[in-house]
Amino acid sequence: MGRVEGKVAFVTGAARGQGRSHAIKLAQEGANIIAVDLCAPVTGAPYAMATPEDLDETVHLVEEVGGKIIAHAADVRDLDALTSVVDEGVAMFGRLDIILGNAGVVTYGKLSEMTADRWQEMMDINLTGVWKTVRAGVQQMIAAGNGGSIVLTSSTAGMFAYDNIGHYVTAKHGLVGLTKSLAKELGEHNIRVNSVHPSNVRTPMLDNPGTRKMFRPDLDDPQLEDVVDAFASVHVLNIPWLEPEDISNLILFLVSDDSRFVTGAQYVADAGMLIK
Repeated sequence: MGRVEGKVAFVTGAARGQGRSHAIKLAQEGANIIAVDLCAPVTGAPYAMATPEDLDETVHLVEEVGGKIIAHAADVRDLDALTSVVDEGVAMFGRLDIILGNAGVVTYGKLSEMTADRWQEMMDINLTGVWKTVRAGVQQMIAAGNGGSIVLTSSTAGMFAYDNIGHYVTAKHGLVGLTKSLAKELGEHNIRVNSVHPSNVRTPMLDNPGTRKMFRPDLDDPQLEDVVDAFASVHVLNIPWLEPEDISNLILFLVSDDSRFVTGAQYVADAGMLIK
């Protein structure tokens, strides 16, 4: 049997990248999946968002490994939409055991020059949207009385301040406080809450013009091959980035009984970035 056999997981940002990888990994280990993604543009993002076709591909890949899945386009800024999807999934699968607040974006700019709209967009998606993700499903978990596991995707930027993404840093730091507060509040229901803090992960959030330019400001239009050494330079281990599957392996540990007494914790997967 798989490590999450018979459980049901709600995953945001599931159309590609880490969210897709998490959905596939948990399905391989026996879980059924409730998946959402925005599948629409985000105004300030310097890279394209996932598409409905990307979400369809996630459905295909989950089913290919034997999982069952429902998937809908939904915005983490819309609590009613998220709740509706969760309610549909619980009606179909009979329970909810896992919530992965994974969806997020990165945009760029100096805090001293940033528009209020750019700041608010980041807070609404990367911080409030994660709270709404939890809020959309946690009452189902409490009512069922089966306990559960919630994992919020922060970043090394939730533990360290990087230049030119101060609003992102602020939101990701906020997720640490949200994690700890939820862990205290939900402990009596045997619901565990932890955060993960990845370094560079090879997804469209990393491989885009804005991020490449941040690492190679000396070049007009740096490409991925131009930034490999710069990406690797921030790590102790000699790698430029982690793969989404590396984070999924950590997620699997945190939502399985292997971590049954772990809550309120911050788990770093950063190839040594934070100690360098």
